[in-house]
Amino acid sequence: MKLKLLSWNVNGIRALHKSTDFVSTILKQDYDIIGLQEIKAEASEIPFETRDYFAYYNSSIVKKGYSGTAIFSKAKPLNVMYGFGKDEHDQEGRLITLEYDSFYFITVYTPNSKEGLLRLSYRMIWENEFKDFVTMLAKTKPVIICGDLNVAHEEIDLKNPKQNERNPGFTLEERSCLSDLLKAGFIDTFRTLYPNTIKYSWWSYRFFSRQKGIGWRIDYFLTSASLRSKLIDAKILDQVYGSDHCPVTLEIDL
Repeated sequence: MKLKLLSWNVNGIRALHKSTDFVSTILKQDYDIIGLQEIKAEASEIPFETRDYFAYYNSSIVKKGYSGTAIFSKAKPLNVMYGFGKDEHDQEGRLITLEYDSFYFITVYTPNSKEGLLRLSYRMIWENEFKDFVTMLAKTKPVIICGDLNVAHEEIDLKNPKQNERNPGFTLEERSCLSDLLKAGFIDTFRTLYPNTIKYSWWSYRFFSRQKGIGWRIDYFLTSASLRSKLIDAKILDQVYGSDHCPVTLEIDL
């Protein structure tokens, strides 16, 4: 079974759809499962119909128009889980998990450590919870994770690594958390297939960063390592606009 998967931090689904027709840009491109992050909307506020997809939304309950995730799936899943099932981590709508016959599919929007690393301590707690959660699922069946992980893993994954060593998204602590997740039985699909390719998925809105090629690769498809031989291709669609992030995709034969 070949699957065509897409992930995108849309940085506000209503604004993106207004500037770039989401239906024609993404929904009509025949993806099997689409994971979105930072939708900044509730289900009732989605500005388009998803007739060809089952739609699942997890919106922030602590601040309206903040964070939030969504998954659109052509096949109806066996089960849907929102968050970790823990109130201290499930207020911001950052996690959705769908269970299918032969795999789990997760979309995740990892908390940003914020300027001055004000939220780094909480980020470390979240990272441990997330690793425990996905490794628990992986004991049952393979896991596919997509989303904005808010970290550039290696120096190849951002334009100016030396200048960003203590900035949010490139601290040793954040990078080590992703390393630990990979050591726990997961692979970074893009880097597995393209170990030396430099491409970015996020650019600051400041200083014409995207036009200058000053970016970071912080959006990922991770899978259980057992799926390595099933990978067909992984792409970063850096010519797709509408957000400060671009979509990333995975084709896999399960």
